[in-house]
Amino acid sequence: MIEKLSEELLPPAFPDHTQLPESDGTFVKNFQEHPQSLILTDSLGPVLQRLHPDGQYCIGQDCGIYWRETEPPEKGAVAPDWFYVSNVPPKLDGQIRRSYVLWREFLSPTIAIEFASGNGKEERDTTPYTGKFWVYERVMRIPYYAIYEIRNSTLEVYHLGDSYQKMTPNDRGHYPIAPLEVELGVVQGTYQNQDSLWLRWWDQDGNLLLIGDERAELEQQRAEHEYQRAEHEQQRAEHEQQRAEFEYQRAEKLAAKLRELGINLE
Repeated sequence: MIEKLSEELLPPAFPDHTQLPESDGTFVKNFQEHPQSLILTDSLGPVLQRLHPDGQYCIGQDCGIYWRETEPPEKGAVAPDWFYVSNVPPKLDGQIRRSYVLWREFLSPTIAIEFASGNGKEERDTTPYTGKFWVYERVMRIPYYAIYEIRNSTLEVYHLGDSYQKMTPNDRGHYPIAPLEVELGVVQGTYQNQDSLWLRWWDQDGNLLLIGDERAELEQQRAEHEYQRAEHEQQRAEHEQQRAEFEYQRAEKLAAKLRELGINLE
């Protein structure tokens, strides 16, 4: 009887990612968001394999991060367009993540990125409990927060101290993201039939981190270069052989001429 009463008095258990909505029903605001997320994730793959050989990390793309319980539940979540969390399993209990629940994980993302379709007002909203900027800064304490205004191709990156401080780009115009050992910046390019300015990663030496298609193209170019080099070496060897044969024939003709003149070459 006492156990039953105790169970009735206890509050319900906090929900997990399988019990919370995985979408708030809003539309993606422009056609660049999806390919932009793919570029960021794809190009960062080799870096993450090096930093996390155990595979303990996850990346969210327009996925909800639940930070408080509300009714309806999705009011207690924000959904960065792209974020990365280190040292967490990519799956929970063998299931693909449907959302990221802070009260279950206790680890905040290392970086969150928002693709602003408008002027970035929503992404810079510091209103307590509702503004994204306030939630990322005051509650989640995400070390790096980037806002990319797609309309005018401007990038702002904030680094968390006691509060968010706007970062100054380095000499290359990039923003160092120290935990990932990379830099974040913007570059012109074409991807999935869209010619635009894209958010991209660079390594700490300023080398662009390539996506899979670019890596494959580079490897093909390298293979073609090696083939051409080998072909050139073969042609050079054949030329040397022909020259040696020519010199041998010339020497033979000279020796024959000297013998006709009665000159003993020995």
